[in-house]
Amino acid sequence: MPDMQKQITPKKGTSKSQKKASLSDAPGDRIAKYLARVGVGSRRDVERMIEEGRVKVNGKTLTSPAFKVTGKEKILVNDEPIAEKDIPRMWRYHKPDGLVTSHKDEQGRRTMFEALPTNMPRVISVGRLDLTSEGLILLTNDGELARALELPSTGWSRRYRARAYGKVTQEQLDTLRKGVVIDGIPTGEIIATLDRQQGDNAWINVTLHDGKNREIRRALETLKLQVNRLIRVSYGPYMLGDLGKGACEEIKTRVLRDQIGHLIDIPEEKTVTRKPKRGSFASAKRFQDKPAETKGANAPKGRGKFAKKTTEKPKSKTARPPKKVMGKAYGKPGGKTSGKFAPRGHGKGKK
Repeated sequence: MPDMQKQITPKKGTSKSQKKASLSDAPGDRIAKYLARVGVGSRRDVERMIEEGRVKVNGKTLTSPAFKVTGKEKILVNDEPIAEKDIPRMWRYHKPDGLVTSHKDEQGRRTMFEALPTNMPRVISVGRLDLTSEGLILLTNDGELARALELPSTGWSRRYRARAYGKVTQEQLDTLRKGVVIDGIPTGEIIATLDRQQGDNAWINVTLHDGKNREIRRALETLKLQVNRLIRVSYGPYMLGDLGKGACEEIKTRVLRDQIGHLIDIPEEKTVTRKPKRGSFASAKRFQDKPAETKGANAPKGRGKFAKKTTEKPKSKTARPPKKVMGKAYGKPGGKTSGKFAPRGHGKGKK
């Protein structure tokens, strides 16, 4: 591989366009994209790590997020080797209120990632919820997948249940469809439907396609409503359902492939070959290829262990005949039966 310093620090007299060309022509993926795919963080997080000098490749500290890697290099983040790339996975998590959705909090508040089960790999969230909000959060080990699901171009809607202090009508909520201006920035379409007015509180169903920080709260404030509870109930095709607070459940790989396979490549699941149970058809079939002498002396050649034996047991002299033959009584000696199936000496006309 070419020397990293030659790629990052071009010779004197090299123009900016030549510098970009030398970086883009190198084989592999950009380091920010690669580390996002293995779950280190989002591209923005990785770029910030590189600026802080926390990423090393083959022993040298990176200074540019445009540096490319093929995956064969020795990459360290915070002087620790990164984990091997795993297949994309995703989880549904019911975030309780009072947890921060970042990995670290400057104010020392407890984060959502500290509350996750200890057996989970390193994951990042798809979008965020503020401190006092609760409900569905999608978690994934693939940064590129998280980024793709957050983009408005994906077209996924996010649905919420909001409880707000104040009184409102459906006609007032319909004005939000055109969007509102918050701090000089217009929002997208906000679909709000009044569920019920319960005393001084209104329950409202809200649907967004491109949610910004505290957008629902600030949009409802324009209608003199104060949101005191906000629950995300779905993100795209994934529903909160009956998932309990603080619970985390992985989404099956085949479901991911059906729903987001067009966004990212998800390899097939490995099939597990199980041994057939004793006595099953598959187990019986194993014996058909064994030599005849291992199947028993009475077994016909080529039939196997489970074939019926052809040699019949000798009949006992004292064995009683069956009680019924073709549905008619056979008759005991001295009985009154007669006719075609009567024993010899007991037929009709015999004395």
